[in-house]
Amino acid sequence: MIEQTIRVVVIQQQDYRFDTHFGDGIPVLAGDEPPPLGTGQGPSPVQLLSAAVGNCLSDSLLFALRKFKQAPEPMRCEVTSEVGRNPEGRLRVLAMKAVLTLGVPAASLQHLDRALGQFEAFCTVTQSVGQGIAISVEVFDATGQRLK
Repeated sequence: MIEQTIRVVVIQQQDYRFDTHFGDGIPVLAGDEPPPLGTGQGPSPVQLLSAAVGNCLSDSLLFALRKFKQAPEPMRCEVTSEVGRNPEGRLRVLAMKAVLTLGVPAASLQHLDRALGQFEAFCTVTQSVGQGIAISVEVFDATGQRLK
């Protein structure tokens, strides 16, 4: 059952530089391959994929904590994507690692264990991408304590 259809339009501007149109008054995003293919005038497709995973995980953890009326802000997420050759010699995203950092100490948040135990399952993008790419997720609080 389809609940929603998302539409973006990608239009070539020059060589490997494409403009992505999201509609509804959202600014156009220019994407480009890094040299030597492109000129690096925008994020690459791998960077956009990494951003989508990081944004979705951040949204999902924020939502899970806010359900319990908790304020973890300001949050940060760093996604590292490993790009390498597959057995056929083609470049692929082989693995991704997301490190989320809360803006407050863990001790200041109630129901943190419950939020940490469920937020990944509700992350639409990460759960979808993760079916084809291994994604590891770590969570730290503002003091550097590893929570997950």
